[in-house]
Amino acid sequence: MGVSEGDRRAAFHRYGPWLLGGGAVLAGIAYEIGRKHVVNREEVVFFLVLVPTIMLHEISHGVVAYWCGDDTAKQAHRLSLNPLRHVDPIGTVLLPILLILTTGSAFGWAKPVPVNIGRLRHPRNQAVLVGLVGPVVNIVIALAAGFAFRLVASPSVLGDPFISQWPLLDVVLFLLGEVNVIIAVFNLIPIPPLDGSALLERVLPKSLLPGYYRLRSVSMILVLFLVFWAPGVLNTIFNHALQYWGNIVL
Repeated sequence: MGVSEGDRRAAFHRYGPWLLGGGAVLAGIAYEIGRKHVVNREEVVFFLVLVPTIMLHEISHGVVAYWCGDDTAKQAHRLSLNPLRHVDPIGTVLLPILLILTTGSAFGWAKPVPVNIGRLRHPRNQAVLVGLVGPVVNIVIALAAGFAFRLVASPSVLGDPFISQWPLLDVVLFLLGEVNVIIAVFNLIPIPPLDGSALLERVLPKSLLPGYYRLRSVSMILVLFLVFWAPGVLNTIFNHALQYWGNIVL
């Protein structure tokens, strides 16, 4: 059943001012930062590889759910590679831009692909597969990009620590690998709603699940705490993961 024109207008009147106001504030912040900060090639490439990375991450959840019996994402047309179906204005565009301009690196999210765990053929076990496939896809892309970088990069590039002097293809492959490492590691943190929580939920005894579900409803606060108030913890984790990735592929 479609959405009526009246429902659309009501939704716009209810949420439109908040969305437009929030978008205007974030856009203003981005403008002010951009006005004082010269965007370099590496930051542009970082953003351009980040967006498809987080989209493929989300699509993979829906694909595996479909293979396991849940066609919710397919019915919602979210298994498409059309980026417009997955873009979240805040998580896919504005937040990554702000983080890149302020920190030089970023993460983000696409619109979550809808999954109905209850429609999976074996919900408890297959929910783990649906949850972990996103980071697995990122790890595969990171390894492929790293090995491709190793194949195309000249010896002079491999010995040059200044990425700003590298050829564009080398920069794209290297940052594609780094971005996917960061997205994979971040999502493997076992705090809901991150993907690593799927494994945590599976190993918990059923007697502890009600308390876990209650905690899950407010656990996003912990994620935001890590991102905004304890970034050093995340940076340490990311740096170790990136060093390990570099030792494998470079």
